[in-house]
Amino acid sequence: MPKPPKKQRSSTKPTRAQRADKHDLYQRSVQDVESEIDFVDAQFKRIRKRRAAVLREDFCGTANSCCEWVRRRPGNRAIGVDLDQPTLDWGVAHNLSTLRPSQRDRITLLNRNVLEPGPKAKRVDAVLAMNFSYWIFKTRDELREYFSTVRRSLVKDGLFFLDFYGGPDSLKVTRERRDCRGFTYIWDQAEYDSLTGSYTCHIHFAFPDGSRLRNAFTYQWRLWNLTEIRDLLAEAGFSKSTVYLEGDDGEGGGDGQFAPAKVGENCLAWLAYIVVEP
Repeated sequence: MPKPPKKQRSSTKPTRAQRADKHDLYQRSVQDVESEIDFVDAQFKRIRKRRAAVLREDFCGTANSCCEWVRRRPGNRAIGVDLDQPTLDWGVAHNLSTLRPSQRDRITLLNRNVLEPGPKAKRVDAVLAMNFSYWIFKTRDELREYFSTVRRSLVKDGLFFLDFYGGPDSLKVTRERRDCRGFTYIWDQAEYDSLTGSYTCHIHFAFPDGSRLRNAFTYQWRLWNLTEIRDLLAEAGFSKSTVYLEGDDGEGGGDGQFAPAKVGENCLAWLAYIVVEP
């Protein structure tokens, strides 16, 4: 009698997207905490004539900037504030775990709303709100309240650091792709409502095997105007805000160098830091 055919073993393997860790991909494609902390450290010393020691990272996520801060000097201490406990837990497992015990001991992570950071998050030299995270506040009252909370958390000569993205291209429904090592980062400006400023953006990741991690991160923001932001900072009681615009690399992109600016060019897309004094 003929033998029955052998059963075929399944050769299905998980795709790159299925094996991917979205937080690791985010840190590798979006964040540059070394350059960010370089800027914060240099500008604080230039403006205040001393070194900052205590830094608070609002909307800290995986606390990547907190970790970079405590690496810089033995006296540096960092406080991270974020609403999402699982993301904080990832940061503990993957970022804080890489630090020496003496460095880990100088980081405090708080699972709290930045509008109510609590007594452990006060009397800080610097507060950071990066990656446009504060755009989560969609009304003037909410954003002013956040700025007021930050001002009350700073020491007398503290500084508040924000980043900002603007230009006509920020208003477009569009996608931007950028090749990274082993994957492609896709920034998706999916929806923009010109009446309300409501802004929906996604981050996707694509891999060489053809798989994709879609909507790895989704942001429901208000697209603020820079003038609005500076007005609200003043209304919250801050005395001065300085805009640092990124320089041109000569090929239509940014060069990663930020300098104070009094006049803004009408570029299609631009990045800036805002340094704010109480």
